[in-house]
Amino acid sequence: MTTTPLSKPQIKTIAGIILICWQLACAAVLYFFFNFSWQIAIVDSVISNVYLAIGCIIISNMLGFYQPKNEKLLYVLLVTLVLSATVVIAAKYSLTYIFANQRSYLAFLDLADIFKAAVSFMCLAWCALANILWYRLEEQSEIQARMLATQNLAKEAELNKLRHQLQPHFLFNSLNSVYALTIVNPTEAGTMITKLAAFLRGTLKRDDEIWVSVADEMEYIQLYLDIEKVRFSHRLSVEVNVSEETLGLCLPGTLLQPIVENAIKFGLYNTSTAITIAIDVKLENNALAISVTNPYDPEMKAAKGTGFGLAAIRRRLYLLFADSNLLQAQSQNNNLYITTLKIPQKDDKSHTH
Repeated sequence: MTTTPLSKPQIKTIAGIILICWQLACAAVLYFFFNFSWQIAIVDSVISNVYLAIGCIIISNMLGFYQPKNEKLLYVLLVTLVLSATVVIAAKYSLTYIFANQRSYLAFLDLADIFKAAVSFMCLAWCALANILWYRLEEQSEIQARMLATQNLAKEAELNKLRHQLQPHFLFNSLNSVYALTIVNPTEAGTMITKLAAFLRGTLKRDDEIWVSVADEMEYIQLYLDIEKVRFSHRLSVEVNVSEETLGLCLPGTLLQPIVENAIKFGLYNTSTAITIAIDVKLENNALAISVTNPYDPEMKAAKGTGFGLAAIRRRLYLLFADSNLLQAQSQNNNLYITTLKIPQKDDKSHTH
Protein backbone atom coordinates (compact mmCIF):
# COMPACT_ATOMS: atom_id res chain seq x y z
CA MET A 1 0.00 0.00 0.00
CA THR A 2 1.50 3.34 -1.12
CA THR A 3 0.96 6.51 0.92
CA THR A 4 -0.54 9.37 -1.08
CA PRO A 5 1.60 12.52 -0.65
CA LEU A 6 0.14 15.84 0.41
CA SER A 7 -0.84 18.18 -2.39
CA LYS A 8 1.31 21.24 -3.16
CA PRO A 9 -1.28 23.72 -1.82
CA GLN A 10 -1.38 21.77 1.45
CA ILE A 11 2.42 21.80 1.67
CA LYS A 12 2.54 25.56 0.99
CA THR A 13 -0.02 26.18 3.73
CA ILE A 14 1.91 24.07 6.25
CA ALA A 15 5.21 25.74 5.26
CA GLY A 16 3.65 29.20 5.70
CA ILE A 17 2.39 28.34 9.18
CA ILE A 18 5.79 26.94 10.17
CA LEU A 19 7.55 30.07 8.83
CA ILE A 20 5.29 32.42 10.80
CA CYS A 21 5.73 30.40 14.01
CA TRP A 22 9.51 30.27 13.51
CA GLN A 23 9.69 34.05 12.94
CA LEU A 24 7.74 34.72 16.12
CA ALA A 25 9.98 32.34 18.05
CA CYS A 26 13.17 33.97 16.75
CA ALA A 27 11.87 37.45 17.54
CA ALA A 28 10.87 36.36 21.04
CA VAL A 29 14.36 34.92 21.69
CA LEU A 30 16.06 38.16 20.59
CA TYR A 31 13.73 40.26 22.70
CA PHE A 32 13.54 38.23 25.92
CA PHE A 33 16.97 36.56 26.05
CA PHE A 34 19.25 39.12 24.35
CA ASN A 35 17.33 42.24 25.42
CA PHE A 36 17.09 43.81 21.97
CA SER A 37 14.20 46.11 21.16
CA TRP A 38 11.09 44.74 19.50
CA GLN A 39 12.00 46.65 16.34
CA ILE A 40 15.41 44.96 16.07
CA ALA A 41 14.02 41.54 17.06
CA ILE A 42 11.20 41.62 14.50
CA VAL A 43 13.30 43.02 11.62
CA ASP A 44 16.11 40.51 12.28
CA SER A 45 13.64 37.63 12.41
CA VAL A 46 11.73 38.70 9.28
CA ILE A 47 14.78 39.40 7.10
CA SER A 48 16.72 36.29 8.19
CA ASN A 49 13.75 34.01 7.69
CA VAL A 50 12.67 35.57 4.40
CA TYR A 51 16.12 34.80 2.97
CA LEU A 52 15.84 31.31 4.46
CA ALA A 53 12.41 30.88 2.85
CA ILE A 54 13.84 31.99 -0.51
CA GLY A 55 16.58 29.37 -0.10
CA CYS A 56 13.93 26.72 0.60
CA ILE A 57 11.99 27.77 -2.51
CA ILE A 58 15.16 27.60 -4.64
CA ILE A 59 16.04 24.11 -3.45
CA SER A 60 12.43 22.93 -3.82
CA ASN A 61 12.25 24.16 -7.41
CA MET A 62 15.64 22.66 -8.18
CA LEU A 63 14.57 19.25 -6.90
CA GLY A 64 11.32 19.56 -8.86
CA PHE A 65 13.29 19.63 -12.11
CA TYR A 66 16.10 17.32 -11.03
CA GLN A 67 15.56 14.24 -8.90
CA PRO A 68 18.94 12.97 -7.62
CA LYS A 69 19.64 9.28 -7.28
CA ASN A 70 21.23 7.87 -4.16
CA GLU A 71 24.76 8.25 -5.54
CA LYS A 72 24.18 11.98 -6.28
CA LEU A 73 22.83 13.03 -2.89
CA LEU A 74 26.26 14.54 -2.18
CA TYR A 75 25.44 17.09 -4.88
CA VAL A 76 22.30 18.13 -2.97
CA LEU A 77 24.34 18.40 0.21
CA LEU A 78 26.85 20.73 -1.46
CA VAL A 79 24.05 22.88 -2.89
CA THR A 80 22.52 23.07 0.59
CA LEU A 81 25.84 24.24 2.06
CA VAL A 82 26.23 26.93 -0.61
CA LEU A 83 22.65 28.13 -0.11
CA SER A 84 23.12 28.21 3.67
CA ALA A 85 26.20 30.41 3.33
CA THR A 86 24.40 32.65 0.82
CA VAL A 87 21.39 33.06 3.13
CA VAL A 88 23.56 34.01 6.12
CA ILE A 89 25.70 36.47 4.14
CA ALA A 90 22.70 38.12 2.47
CA ALA A 91 20.84 38.45 5.76
CA LYS A 92 23.91 39.86 7.55
CA TYR A 93 24.55 42.38 4.78
CA SER A 94 20.94 43.57 4.83
CA LEU A 95 20.77 43.81 8.63
CA THR A 96 24.14 45.60 8.82
CA TYR A 97 22.88 48.16 6.33
CA ILE A 98 19.61 48.71 8.25
CA PHE A 99 21.13 48.86 11.76
CA ALA A 100 24.49 50.48 10.94
CA ASN A 101 24.37 52.58 14.09
CA GLN A 102 23.51 49.73 16.49
CA ARG A 103 27.01 48.65 17.58
CA SER A 104 25.90 46.11 20.19
CA TYR A 105 23.59 44.47 17.66
CA LEU A 106 26.34 44.40 14.99
CA ALA A 107 28.68 42.70 17.47
CA PHE A 108 25.92 40.17 18.12
CA LEU A 109 25.62 39.52 14.37
CA ASP A 110 29.35 38.69 14.15
CA LEU A 111 29.04 36.20 17.00
CA ALA A 112 25.80 34.67 15.64
CA ASP A 113 27.12 33.87 12.14
CA ILE A 114 28.08 30.28 12.94
CA PHE A 115 24.85 29.60 14.80
CA LYS A 116 22.74 31.11 12.00
CA ALA A 117 24.68 29.14 9.38
CA ALA A 118 24.06 25.89 11.30
CA VAL A 119 20.33 26.65 11.67
CA SER A 120 20.05 27.61 8.00
CA PHE A 121 21.83 24.44 6.92
CA MET A 122 19.55 22.25 9.06
CA CYS A 123 16.43 23.97 7.73
CA LEU A 124 17.55 23.77 4.10
CA ALA A 125 18.68 20.15 4.53
CA TRP A 126 15.31 19.26 6.07
CA CYS A 127 13.57 21.06 3.19
CA ALA A 128 15.66 19.14 0.64
CA LEU A 129 14.99 15.83 2.37
CA ALA A 130 11.26 16.56 2.60
CA ASN A 131 11.13 17.47 -1.11
CA ILE A 132 13.02 14.34 -2.14
CA LEU A 133 10.68 12.20 -0.04
CA TRP A 134 7.58 14.00 -1.44
CA TYR A 135 8.68 13.57 -5.06
CA ARG A 136 9.53 9.91 -4.45
CA LEU A 137 6.09 9.31 -2.89
CA GLU A 138 4.43 11.13 -5.78
CA GLU A 139 6.35 9.00 -8.26
CA GLN A 140 5.37 5.80 -6.43
CA SER A 141 1.75 6.94 -6.33
CA GLU A 142 1.79 7.56 -10.11
CA ILE A 143 3.42 4.17 -10.72
CA GLN A 144 0.78 2.47 -8.56
CA ALA A 145 -2.00 4.33 -10.41
CA ARG A 146 -0.57 3.22 -13.77
CA MET A 147 -0.25 -0.38 -12.55
CA LEU A 148 -3.83 -0.33 -11.28
CA ALA A 149 -5.06 1.10 -14.58
CA THR A 150 -3.10 -1.58 -16.47
CA GLN A 151 -4.55 -4.32 -14.27
CA ASN A 152 -8.08 -2.97 -14.80
CA LEU A 153 -7.53 -2.85 -18.56
CA ALA A 154 -6.19 -6.42 -18.54
CA LYS A 155 -9.13 -7.56 -16.41
CA GLU A 156 -11.62 -5.84 -18.71
CA ALA A 157 -9.91 -7.31 -21.76
CA GLU A 158 -10.11 -10.82 -20.28
CA LEU A 159 -13.78 -10.33 -19.38
CA ASN A 160 -14.55 -9.22 -22.93
CA LYS A 161 -12.59 -12.15 -24.34
CA LEU A 162 -14.51 -14.61 -22.17
CA ARG A 163 -17.84 -13.10 -23.22
CA HIS A 164 -16.99 -13.08 -26.90
CA GLN A 165 -15.68 -16.64 -26.89
CA LEU A 166 -19.07 -17.92 -25.73
CA GLN A 167 -20.96 -16.56 -28.74
CA PRO A 168 -19.20 -18.57 -31.50
CA HIS A 169 -19.78 -21.73 -29.42
CA PHE A 170 -23.55 -21.15 -29.48
CA LEU A 171 -23.53 -19.87 -33.07
CA PHE A 172 -21.84 -22.98 -34.43
CA ASN A 173 -24.39 -25.23 -32.71
CA SER A 174 -27.25 -23.14 -34.08
CA LEU A 175 -25.87 -23.16 -37.62
CA ASN A 176 -25.54 -26.95 -37.47
CA SER A 177 -29.17 -27.15 -36.38
CA VAL A 178 -30.23 -24.81 -39.18
CA TYR A 179 -28.40 -27.01 -41.66
CA ALA A 180 -30.20 -30.09 -40.35
CA LEU A 181 -33.57 -28.32 -40.46
CA THR A 182 -33.10 -27.19 -44.06
CA ILE A 183 -33.12 -30.86 -45.03
CA VAL A 184 -36.04 -32.11 -42.95
CA ASN A 185 -38.10 -28.96 -42.33
CA PRO A 186 -37.20 -25.88 -44.42
CA THR A 187 -40.04 -23.81 -42.89
CA GLU A 188 -38.72 -24.31 -39.36
CA ALA A 189 -35.23 -23.58 -40.64
CA GLY A 190 -36.43 -20.18 -41.87
CA THR A 191 -38.09 -19.46 -38.53
CA MET A 192 -34.92 -20.39 -36.68
CA ILE A 193 -32.78 -18.14 -38.91
CA THR A 194 -35.11 -15.21 -38.20
CA LYS A 195 -34.93 -15.79 -34.43
CA LEU A 196 -31.18 -16.34 -34.59
CA ALA A 197 -30.75 -13.00 -36.40
CA ALA A 198 -32.80 -11.24 -33.69
CA PHE A 199 -30.73 -12.94 -30.98
CA LEU A 200 -27.41 -11.92 -32.54
CA ARG A 201 -28.66 -8.37 -33.13
CA GLY A 202 -29.48 -8.14 -29.42
CA THR A 203 -26.02 -9.50 -28.62
CA LEU A 204 -24.37 -6.73 -30.64
CA LYS A 205 -26.46 -4.03 -28.95
CA ARG A 206 -25.41 -5.12 -25.47
CA ASP A 207 -21.83 -5.91 -26.45
CA ASP A 208 -20.30 -3.05 -24.44
CA GLU A 209 -22.43 -3.60 -21.34
CA ILE A 210 -20.73 -5.42 -18.49
CA TRP A 211 -23.82 -5.24 -16.27
CA VAL A 212 -27.44 -5.71 -17.38
CA SER A 213 -30.71 -5.85 -15.50
CA VAL A 214 -32.46 -9.13 -14.78
CA ALA A 215 -35.34 -8.00 -17.01
CA ASP A 216 -32.97 -7.46 -19.97
CA GLU A 217 -31.14 -10.72 -19.36
CA MET A 218 -34.36 -12.73 -19.17
CA GLU A 219 -35.55 -11.13 -22.41
CA TYR A 220 -32.25 -12.17 -23.97
CA ILE A 221 -32.62 -15.69 -22.58
CA GLN A 222 -36.16 -15.91 -23.97
CA LEU A 223 -34.81 -15.24 -27.48
CA TYR A 224 -32.28 -18.01 -26.94
CA LEU A 225 -34.97 -20.39 -25.70
CA ASP A 226 -37.15 -19.62 -28.71
CA ILE A 227 -34.28 -20.73 -30.95
CA GLU A 228 -33.73 -23.90 -28.94
CA LYS A 229 -37.47 -24.72 -29.03
CA VAL A 230 -37.38 -24.53 -32.82
CA ARG A 231 -34.29 -26.71 -32.77
CA PHE A 232 -35.70 -29.42 -30.47
CA SER A 233 -39.43 -28.93 -31.19
CA HIS A 234 -41.79 -30.70 -28.76
CA ARG A 235 -38.95 -32.37 -26.85
CA LEU A 236 -38.09 -29.20 -24.93
CA SER A 237 -40.28 -27.40 -22.40
CA VAL A 238 -39.10 -24.53 -20.25
CA GLU A 239 -40.53 -23.19 -16.99
CA VAL A 240 -39.35 -19.71 -16.06
CA ASN A 241 -40.13 -18.23 -12.64
CA VAL A 242 -38.77 -14.74 -12.03
CA SER A 243 -39.51 -12.94 -8.78
CA GLU A 244 -40.77 -9.43 -9.50
CA GLU A 245 -38.43 -7.90 -6.91
CA THR A 246 -35.41 -9.09 -8.93
CA LEU A 247 -36.29 -7.44 -12.26
CA GLY A 248 -34.35 -4.27 -11.43
CA LEU A 249 -31.30 -6.10 -10.04
CA CYS A 250 -28.15 -6.55 -12.07
CA LEU A 251 -25.90 -9.35 -13.22
CA PRO A 252 -23.03 -9.65 -15.70
CA GLY A 253 -24.35 -9.72 -19.25
CA THR A 254 -24.49 -13.00 -21.21
CA LEU A 255 -23.77 -14.98 -18.05
CA LEU A 256 -26.92 -17.07 -17.86
CA GLN A 257 -27.10 -18.29 -21.46
CA PRO A 258 -24.19 -20.81 -21.22
CA ILE A 259 -25.77 -22.31 -18.08
CA VAL A 260 -29.13 -22.78 -19.82
CA GLU A 261 -27.37 -24.15 -22.89
CA ASN A 262 -25.50 -26.63 -20.70
CA ALA A 263 -28.77 -27.75 -19.04
CA ILE A 264 -30.45 -28.32 -22.40
CA LYS A 265 -27.45 -30.15 -23.76
CA PHE A 266 -27.16 -32.60 -20.87
CA GLY A 267 -30.91 -32.88 -20.32
CA LEU A 268 -31.56 -34.01 -23.91
CA TYR A 269 -28.48 -36.18 -24.29
CA ASN A 270 -29.25 -39.72 -25.42
CA THR A 271 -32.98 -39.38 -24.92
CA SER A 272 -35.90 -38.97 -27.28
CA THR A 273 -38.42 -38.13 -24.56
CA ALA A 274 -39.59 -34.65 -23.69
CA ILE A 275 -37.83 -32.86 -20.85
CA THR A 276 -38.51 -29.72 -18.83
CA ILE A 277 -35.86 -27.16 -17.94
CA ALA A 278 -36.72 -24.95 -14.95
CA ILE A 279 -35.24 -21.49 -14.41
CA ASP A 280 -35.86 -19.78 -11.07
CA VAL A 281 -34.73 -16.25 -10.26
CA LYS A 282 -35.12 -14.84 -6.74
CA LEU A 283 -33.45 -12.68 -4.10
CA GLU A 284 -31.63 -14.39 -1.23
CA ASN A 285 -29.68 -12.53 1.46
CA ASN A 286 -29.10 -9.47 -0.73
CA ALA A 287 -27.83 -11.70 -3.53
CA LEU A 288 -29.45 -12.53 -6.82
CA ALA A 289 -29.96 -16.32 -6.84
CA ILE A 290 -30.55 -18.07 -10.17
CA SER A 291 -31.05 -21.83 -10.39
CA VAL A 292 -31.33 -23.88 -13.57
CA THR A 293 -32.67 -27.41 -13.17
CA ASN A 294 -32.53 -30.16 -15.79
CA PRO A 295 -33.23 -33.91 -15.67
CA TYR A 296 -30.45 -36.38 -16.38
CA ASP A 297 -30.05 -40.12 -16.66
CA PRO A 298 -27.45 -41.32 -14.13
CA GLU A 299 -26.90 -44.50 -16.16
CA MET A 300 -25.91 -42.55 -19.24
CA LYS A 301 -22.40 -41.26 -19.69
CA ALA A 302 -22.13 -37.51 -19.61
CA ALA A 303 -21.88 -35.80 -22.92
CA LYS A 304 -18.33 -34.83 -23.68
CA GLY A 305 -17.59 -31.21 -24.32
CA THR A 306 -14.89 -28.65 -23.90
CA GLY A 307 -16.23 -27.54 -20.52
CA PHE A 308 -15.39 -24.00 -21.58
CA GLY A 309 -18.83 -22.49 -20.83
CA LEU A 310 -18.99 -23.09 -17.07
CA ALA A 311 -15.24 -22.57 -16.69
CA ALA A 312 -15.56 -19.19 -18.40
CA ILE A 313 -18.42 -18.24 -16.08
CA ARG A 314 -16.39 -19.16 -13.00
CA ARG A 315 -13.47 -17.10 -14.29
CA ARG A 316 -15.69 -14.08 -15.00
CA LEU A 317 -17.23 -14.31 -11.52
CA TYR A 318 -13.79 -14.51 -9.94
CA LEU A 319 -12.57 -11.46 -11.88
CA LEU A 320 -15.65 -9.48 -10.87
CA PHE A 321 -16.09 -10.61 -7.25
CA ALA A 322 -12.87 -12.46 -6.29
CA ASP A 323 -15.05 -15.41 -5.25
CA SER A 324 -14.77 -18.85 -6.82
CA ASN A 325 -17.86 -20.28 -5.10
CA LEU A 326 -20.63 -18.24 -6.71
CA LEU A 327 -21.38 -20.98 -9.26
CA GLN A 328 -22.39 -24.35 -7.81
CA ALA A 329 -23.64 -27.51 -9.54
CA GLN A 330 -25.05 -30.62 -7.83
CA SER A 331 -27.18 -33.64 -8.63
CA GLN A 332 -30.18 -34.79 -6.59
CA ASN A 333 -31.58 -38.24 -5.92
CA ASN A 334 -34.60 -37.63 -8.15
CA ASN A 335 -32.35 -37.48 -11.22
CA LEU A 336 -32.28 -33.71 -11.34
CA TYR A 337 -29.20 -31.65 -11.89
CA ILE A 338 -29.23 -28.11 -10.42
CA THR A 339 -26.85 -25.33 -11.34
CA THR A 340 -27.01 -22.38 -8.94
CA LEU A 341 -25.62 -18.94 -9.63
CA LYS A 342 -25.38 -16.19 -6.99
CA ILE A 343 -24.63 -12.56 -7.84
CA PRO A 344 -23.92 -10.22 -4.90
CA GLN A 345 -25.81 -6.95 -5.16
CA LYS A 346 -24.38 -3.55 -4.33
CA ASP A 347 -25.92 -0.11 -4.61
CA ASP A 348 -23.52 1.04 -7.32
CA LYS A 349 -24.30 -1.92 -9.57
CA SER A 350 -27.98 -1.22 -9.66
CA HIS A 351 -27.29 1.87 -11.78
CA THR A 352 -24.68 0.36 -14.07
CA HIS A 353 -26.88 -1.10 -16.75
